[in-house]
Amino acid sequence: MPLFFRKRKPSEEARKRLEYQMCLVRESGFPLTIPALPRSLWSRVLIVHTNHLTSLLPKSCSLLSLATIKVLDLHDNQLTALPDDLGQLTALQVLNVERNQLTQLPHSIGNLTQLQTLNVKDNKLKELPDTLGELRSLRTLNISGNEIQRLPQMLAHVRTLEMLSLDASTMVYPPPEVCSAGTAAILQFLCKESGLEYYPPSQYLLPVLEQDGTNSRDSPDGPTDRVSREEVEWQNRFSDYEKRKEQKMLEKLEFERRLELGQREHAQLLQQSSSQKDEILQTVKEEQFRLEQGLSERQRHLDAERQRLQEQLKQTERNISSRIQKLLQENQRQKKSSEILKSLENERIRMEQLMSITQEETENLRRREVASAMQQMLTERCKNRLMQMAYESQRQNLAQQACSSMAEMDERFQQILSWQQMDQNKAISQILQESAMQKAAFEALQVKKDLMHRQIRSQEMVSEQRWALSNLLQQLLKEKQQREEELREILTELEAKSETRQENYWLIQYQRLLNQKPLSLKLQEEGMESQLVALLEELSAEHYLPIFAHHRLSLALLSQMNPGDLAKLGVSEAGLQHEILRKVQELLDAARIQPELKPPVGEFLTPTAPQEPPESMRPSAPPAELEVQASECVVCLEQEAQMIFLNCGHVCCCQQCCQPLRTCPLCRQDIVQRLRIYHSS
Repeated sequence: MPLFFRKRKPSEEARKRLEYQMCLVRESGFPLTIPALPRSLWSRVLIVHTNHLTSLLPKSCSLLSLATIKVLDLHDNQLTALPDDLGQLTALQVLNVERNQLTQLPHSIGNLTQLQTLNVKDNKLKELPDTLGELRSLRTLNISGNEIQRLPQMLAHVRTLEMLSLDASTMVYPPPEVCSAGTAAILQFLCKESGLEYYPPSQYLLPVLEQDGTNSRDSPDGPTDRVSREEVEWQNRFSDYEKRKEQKMLEKLEFERRLELGQREHAQLLQQSSSQKDEILQTVKEEQFRLEQGLSERQRHLDAERQRLQEQLKQTERNISSRIQKLLQENQRQKKSSEILKSLENERIRMEQLMSITQEETENLRRREVASAMQQMLTERCKNRLMQMAYESQRQNLAQQACSSMAEMDERFQQILSWQQMDQNKAISQILQESAMQKAAFEALQVKKDLMHRQIRSQEMVSEQRWALSNLLQQLLKEKQQREEELREILTELEAKSETRQENYWLIQYQRLLNQKPLSLKLQEEGMESQLVALLEELSAEHYLPIFAHHRLSLALLSQMNPGDLAKLGVSEAGLQHEILRKVQELLDAARIQPELKPPVGEFLTPTAPQEPPESMRPSAPPAELEVQASECVVCLEQEAQMIFLNCGHVCCCQQCCQPLRTCPLCRQDIVQRLRIYHSS
């Protein structure tokens, strides 16, 4: 087999066909940079996305020139319609017309029997043709972003459909709840409506891109396999792209569903808040209605009172007018009687001349007396009456003196004077009554004016009070809301505190149960020697009291023990073991040195130290050796304890181990201060 072959030149027919296709491309407005793919794929893949194309081919051209096209990508253009003879592209497997201006799909689209991917997203489609049911190889269909509300029932015949993307919320047929359930639910619904039995698309799977079985004659070194591999790779890329797009669409639908749920919850919260607001407004309206009703009742009461006062005033005015009419009639009567008195006037003048009293003086005197009487009558009625009587008596005396000279006319003159006196009394009484009535009328008018002013002021005050009450009501509502919020916070705090208190209560009870010692152990501890108890408390080892009481240890027994014996009993601190043995030895030595003191008569003293053990029970090691022994660090158990912890006074750590400690390892008390111990050699 030769290693090198000469590349055969393309035939004249192939060259003409290529030039014809380039001419069609130029006439249709396609960019000349289309051949971004290998030259062998020009007849199978056509990608002209993101341009300003308004039609796929000129009117003078035919789609038969693109009969071998398998991938046609026309997204992001301005296409308003696809050619009616689109079904001539029988080899087409991928058709992408996303984001165009399409209003309908041609009916010949059902002839694309090898079409596997159809993307008509973001167009202006209102319906789909029934011929979509003839696409026997369709696997992916994207119709979202359109005005489609109904799916054709013939779509149930497409058994290979795996992914169907649509706007579930705007669908009418199938219902939105079915569309939101996924592609399988939609196909099951359509099959049920069509009377077909549903089978999953996995039983009708086809290859992603059907390979062309014809052998190419371009070169003898197998270009057909290479081209088919490139086609398969390209189609795989497109399928991956479509799958990612579908995944994003599903995520978008899920996000929209969650957003719709959030909006529903928000709407419910808004409805609850509006209902609460309506309830508050209703209560405010009821309170305002009650206030207005009370004010209207008060206004009606005031109107009734005003009408009653007006009626009384009118009645008093009518009485005053009637009395004035009577006074006028009386004046007319007096005028008539004055004519009678004129005849007697001459005699009265003569009589007055005899008495050296002129008429003018009498009239002036009478006028002054009447004026003084009228002025004083309003305030001191009794005094005026006395003055009147005095005046009448004086006048009668003067008349009697004047009539003493005329005995003949005494009786007549007396009669005339009595008549005149009666007329004067009547006139004075009438004048006084008129003045009293005028005063009462003036007082009534003044009271009426005061009532009117008072009503005007009361109305102003009522309006001000109403405004103040409305402001006070608003303030009270705000304070009520604040108090409710404070009460809620206090209740939550009280609930939290009650829960913590309850937990603390049971923890305390549990701790008490844990700390409670058995009665037998308490009796054993009470039976221990007081010096041994004081020794353990001094060394902050009182937690070992139950162990010492359980084993019935005494000072004498401890003097015979070594640190290992204490460790077996449970005293794990090495320094504490040596300290206990050293303190016990010191107490026993002090008890041997001190002389025995006898208690006085009548008094019983308990020994403060145990009796000296016999010679056979004394420790074999000398006390000096115990004092020389040094305690080891309870942390590292290697070096000697060199630090004293205050305030507890324990010596249990070396200099290196005590630095990070904050509490004593023996008693767990806080370390206030550390002191270094230096041993003399």
